[in-house]
Amino acid sequence: MPRVSQIICRCLQSNANKFFRYVLGCLLAISAYPAIFTAAAQTPPPAKNSAAQPRFAISFDSKLSSTPLDGRVYVVISTKEDPEPRTQILEEEAQSQQIFGADIDALAPGQNAIVAADALGYPTANFHKLPAGDYWIQGVLNKYTTFHRSDGHTVKLPMDEGEGQHWDTKPGNFYSVPEKIHIDPAASNASVIQIHLTKIVPSIEQPKDTEWVKHIKIQSQALTKFWGHPMYLGAIVVIPEGWASHPNAHYPLLVNHGHFPDDFHGFRTTPPDPGVAGYQLERAKTQYQFYQDWTTGKLPRMLLLLVQHANPYYDDSYAVDSANVGPYGEAINRELIPAIEKQFRGIGQGWARAIYGGSTGGWETLATQIFYPDDFNGAWGACPDPVDFHAYQTVNVYDDKNAYWTIGPFGRVAQPEMRTPPGIILATTEGTNRWELVLGTHGRSGEQWDIWQAVFSPAGPDGYPAEIWDQRTGVINKEVAAYWREHYDLTAILQRDWKTLGPKLQGKLHVMVGTADTFFLDHAVHLMQDALASTSNPKSDATFDYGVDQPHCYTGPPGSTTREGGLTFTQRILKAAAAHMLESAPKDADTTSWRY
Repeated sequence: MPRVSQIICRCLQSNANKFFRYVLGCLLAISAYPAIFTAAAQTPPPAKNSAAQPRFAISFDSKLSSTPLDGRVYVVISTKEDPEPRTQILEEEAQSQQIFGADIDALAPGQNAIVAADALGYPTANFHKLPAGDYWIQGVLNKYTTFHRSDGHTVKLPMDEGEGQHWDTKPGNFYSVPEKIHIDPAASNASVIQIHLTKIVPSIEQPKDTEWVKHIKIQSQALTKFWGHPMYLGAIVVIPEGWASHPNAHYPLLVNHGHFPDDFHGFRTTPPDPGVAGYQLERAKTQYQFYQDWTTGKLPRMLLLLVQHANPYYDDSYAVDSANVGPYGEAINRELIPAIEKQFRGIGQGWARAIYGGSTGGWETLATQIFYPDDFNGAWGACPDPVDFHAYQTVNVYDDKNAYWTIGPFGRVAQPEMRTPPGIILATTEGTNRWELVLGTHGRSGEQWDIWQAVFSPAGPDGYPAEIWDQRTGVINKEVAAYWREHYDLTAILQRDWKTLGPKLQGKLHVMVGTADTFFLDHAVHLMQDALASTSNPKSDATFDYGVDQPHCYTGPPGSTTREGGLTFTQRILKAAAAHMLESAPKDADTTSWRY
């Protein structure tokens, strides 16, 4: 799910800044109660006049690049200077600053890229509706790489540069120093605002190995062949106590799926710092306890693997093979995991592998277990992204005609996309789709709706993902929806293939979600549970845990809150996975060498 809240369900990993942005957005939304209910602006139709009045001109000089560049330029308009405007573009519509964008092809040094007055914007769709005033203005250039894919398509997309696919912090991207400028959209004789890009986002310092945490990077043959460009997978491996002193031991593997992890942040080697209080104290205490339990053998001795699979469309691939993102299921399960098990003495058999994750990782967890039923022996998917496309958040892609609006004979109601547990709407489906369209045409925003479309859709005639709906109007494409159902609707696949899948999935499927999930993900889980309840030969024994009134990303245990359960998610799954492995292991399985 959207990365602005991903830390809620990855609280043992990184990107805490995203969490605090989310919490702040919620608090601001509540304090700005009337603004939350302002109706979302309807996306204006494409302008007929391609020679619209220029409003912004963006350029870079040869000191930044001596060669022409492809990509997309942004103009960010902010009411405040700090933090930098480029970091203030949020999914929460009422809290976001303003952004406009334009594609560039072969923009030469010194040449101007024009962002015209008719450019689509977010949150305000139309430049002319901005109130006159003094604003902080900043320009950004998000570079694109040209890929000559093995399917014959040539596409231009933003290559991940180790940051987890974020246009505003991507190493190598250009940006300008924020300037305070007066803007009057109504002025007919307004001069063009010139923006000079003078800075480059620096490279990211790579994390260092420790006694317990190792960092691995491999080039994937399958992905490199598909993309026509060197493509890599990263792995963060947490090794168990006694690994070095027990060279004859072999270990089960627990895979954590989810958003891009920059490192393993699950435990800390020192007690909490003095002066820390509240949730931060609880988190630090839990991390320190996790470290103590892990390094003294109180937790099951397993290899813990976090996968880094950022790609040209998003911060992770959804861990399946797809027409647009490529064979990531093959790359992860046939290349990366065997390499990790070989290097770190994994048992390397399906009974000794399990998977878990929340949100995006929850969907990946369940999909991996379903698509590779013999390769894994347990899947704990928390707050999963839509597992049934009858409930694609609040959209039914099969029966609804429009994704943005519930339309009647005289009126219409906007589809909500994001809420607080009390039910205050923070974003709409139309608004977040427009946000993504402003960030990138052809599904190149690097955000949530676009990656779902890239994974679930066939490639379109131009090589970019076929649209599930028109991003400006919300009209749903039923042919694309049928493709989604056949290939990636997990509930539909379970129903269709239960005769063969059912026996292989017994004891392996575990799903958790809050009944007030921030992104309305609970309805799809209910639909999956209803479908599995009707199975036979065998009857499904999948477990479902609903956290009453809990938001994204509830992980259990029953009776806990989202925040409480998130602190111990990994520890609980380690114990549950090990117990199931021992109970279901083949007679000749190695159940002893790792239990010293």
